[in-house]
Amino acid sequence: MNEKLKAGILGGTGMVGQRFISLLENHPWFEVTAIAASPRSAGKTYGEAVGGRWKMETPIPDAVKDLIVMDVSEVEKVASTVDFVFSAVDMTKEEIQKIEEAYAKTETPVVSNNSAHRWTPDVPMMIPEINPEHTDVIKYQRARLGTKRGFVAVKPNCSIQSYAPVLSAWKEFEPYEVVATTYQAISGAGKTFADWPEMVGNVIPFIGGEEEKSEKEPLRIWGHVDAEKGVIVPADSPVITCQCIRIPVLNGHTAAVFVKFRKKPSKEQLIAALADFRGVPQEQKLPGAPEQFIRYLGEENRPQITLDVDYGKGMGISVGRLREDTVYDWKFVGLSHNTVRGAAGGAVLCAELLKAQGYITKKE
Repeated sequence: MNEKLKAGILGGTGMVGQRFISLLENHPWFEVTAIAASPRSAGKTYGEAVGGRWKMETPIPDAVKDLIVMDVSEVEKVASTVDFVFSAVDMTKEEIQKIEEAYAKTETPVVSNNSAHRWTPDVPMMIPEINPEHTDVIKYQRARLGTKRGFVAVKPNCSIQSYAPVLSAWKEFEPYEVVATTYQAISGAGKTFADWPEMVGNVIPFIGGEEEKSEKEPLRIWGHVDAEKGVIVPADSPVITCQCIRIPVLNGHTAAVFVKFRKKPSKEQLIAALADFRGVPQEQKLPGAPEQFIRYLGEENRPQITLDVDYGKGMGISVGRLREDTVYDWKFVGLSHNTVRGAAGGAVLCAELLKAQGYITKKE
């Protein structure tokens, strides 16, 4: 008897949807049994719907190639075939909010890669190593939605993964002011060089909406659940200012970061804090969790995308070039895989945490 949970993927034909499918191949807990997309893809096999647009390094898994793509707007029909869904739909913010809550109201948990619900006060936005306790807010969300089993949970923006975990590891030293510049891969826009040739040899110093997300979303992750109000209250420190720049690499977001601390740590203390940083995913050995979440590289020219972006199967964070600064206290360079840890992989790890905590179960 197959005890795996049945997972659906909303928006399964796009780049993040494809990444979900590739990551979930042979997953020990989850099995993709439904793929939903726009009406123009509905009724086709997944292989036909994706056609020549498959962008992953590995082939389309045989287990999904012949699945018939469903219409994502047929909520009840899709929901009836799965235990929970991952959401990577390409719609307006209002449409995403509406359809994700519609799925939740069918008693189907939704784990979303989208930004639409990141600031809904009773929706947990998680990096599982940092704020697993934020799932406590789900009971208040269920009360609002009128559900017993359904809810929406989200993962944060890909741009913050290369520095927010580092600052979390250094929490004891009380960072209070941060300047970050992120250098972001083109796959973060759902593109490859084949469909964005103007990015070859180019740098674009603007990514719409990214700077606000990069400055504000870490504060929500570092916030706390207010049991009286039934919401997540963001932290008010550290203050973060950010610039986000698109660069001509396929995968991997790099961050150059400057930090001021109230307590003055040594370099040795900072490196030790990175090495020692663990979370529930590591303690419980969740399938998608890297054994070592954050690693420090001592070479002067690391981390590099070509050498380090796939660390921990793309789920680990690489840090290097930690040195004292003449204006701020310390500065460093961080690197994360934007479509694995930063998107689909981060959402899969959230789903693993939610299963381990008992929020995602088999439907009766």
